[in-house]
Amino acid sequence: MCRGEAPEIEQLARDHADELAVVGLGTQDSLEEAEDFRSEFDMTGTTMLWDEGFESWQLLGIRSQPAAILLDAEGEVLDSWQGPVSPDEVLAQLT
Repeated sequence: MCRGEAPEIEQLARDHADELAVVGLGTQDSLEEAEDFRSEFDMTGTTMLWDEGFESWQLLGIRSQPAAILLDAEGEVLDSWQGPVSPDEVLAQLT
């Protein structure tokens, strides 16, 4: 996620915590910068994972940042986005 979408995605995570788990995957810059990003946007509704080597991007088919992948409870891909995603797009997939 990028700075522009972080507040909305964090609010989505908080508002829909009973339906949705939001996981951020940090790979760029450094772990310290990723932690600063989480702190700056008070990201307590999301979980952050860290991958220094971009292996996760390769496995998930992510080509650039920001990107989002919506998985169901069994780990099957429901939708994916290359570029910013709006909370409304995510919520539309949950119905």
